[in-house]
Amino acid sequence: MARILLLLLPGVLCGQASYQYFLNGNAADVKTKTTAGVLLAGGGKDVDVAVRWFLNRAGGGDVVVLRASGTDAYNPYFHKLAAVDSVETIIFKSAEASREPFVLDKIRNAEAIFFAGGDQWNYVRFWRNTLVAEALNEAIKRGVPIGGASAGLAILGEFAFAAEHDTVTSAVALADPFHEKVSVHRGLLAIPRLACLITDSHFSKRDRMGRLLVFMGRIRNETECKDVRGIGIDERAAVMLDENGQAEVRGEGSAFLVRLRGTPVEVQAVPSGSRFDWDKWSGPAGGRYELKVEAGVVKSTAGAIYGTR
Repeated sequence: MARILLLLLPGVLCGQASYQYFLNGNAADVKTKTTAGVLLAGGGKDVDVAVRWFLNRAGGGDVVVLRASGTDAYNPYFHKLAAVDSVETIIFKSAEASREPFVLDKIRNAEAIFFAGGDQWNYVRFWRNTLVAEALNEAIKRGVPIGGASAGLAILGEFAFAAEHDTVTSAVALADPFHEKVSVHRGLLAIPRLACLITDSHFSKRDRMGRLLVFMGRIRNETECKDVRGIGIDERAAVMLDENGQAEVRGEGSAFLVRLRGTPVEVQAVPSGSRFDWDKWSGPAGGRYELKVEAGVVKSTAGAIYGTR
């Protein structure tokens, strides 16, 4: 009966000064067999088929959504898409929540973890060098599927654009790669296939190729990573990366595989409906081109110009 009552309630709220907690489903913990994988979503409208793929990897277990703003809107949406034991949303209000035993237990017992959109600086400043970061990386090691959209996507790579001083446009970043807004931090997470990699969202709509190149250049020049990869994902598009290193793009738009290991920069656009080999960083034939930067503007061999805004 308790399970039925909880399912009928749209969200059970536990008010705390440092966080809010919402539950849809069974309050008791369950243990299920998970399948590792990463969902990288570009923001905007969620891609149902990709989200369902992610949720199914929880094996019917407990899904935890972490965010620092917004509502529990993912709870009923996730429950509608897949048969899971529960969907729980924790909204962090301050860094104090990163020391709360209740919050840590929820992360440690999760069968899937999803990072919502918002402001990624909140994630970095609330979680960096905390027990939450440790719990998240322990979850990755035990094969829990991980996903993120928009700001949640930003923190998935080893490196992250942290937005410490607000966002930055391609035009500003290209004009001054050391501008205070170009805040590239070592990421919070240690996902093996996302080493020496940085992500970017809302990619084509917001003309973000230029700033992604600046981020990658900073990583290559300032760290031990000399083969740097970046992935830009369009709005309403998502990449599903499975445990074998095979990836598929779904939704609208494309994913852009960018590689900086010398001159020029190598790019491949992978459209929705296509698969690619993540480990080889190579997709189907076509969509490949090279980039070079001239006077703060990025030009491609395909004829496109980036970084004007």
